[in-house]
Amino acid sequence: MRAYETVFVLQPELEKEVTDSWIEKVKGAIAAAGEVGTVDEWGKRKLAYEIDKKYTEGYYVVIEFKAEQSVLDSLDYLFKMNEEFIRSIIVKKEK
Repeated sequence: MRAYETVFVLQPELEKEVTDSWIEKVKGAIAAAGEVGTVDEWGKRKLAYEIDKKYTEGYYVVIEFKAEQSVLDSLDYLFKMNEEFIRSIIVKKEK
């Protein structure tokens, strides 16, 4: 398994319960074929630029994890198919 880090930005107007449930879904997708490391919720922050002519803020979450390639595909699918995620990235961590 390789070490990765994902950063995703959720819509800022989501209720805390909804935000928490999305974080749990991401952690569940990782746990299916990997190990969840640290979860760091940065909270609501101003975006560097406006997204979709609508969002100037977002709720940032950073998760470090170890996983197989299949997890990356399922995470990418989760991020792209749900409009609650306004931005996301997955990067391989250096040793």
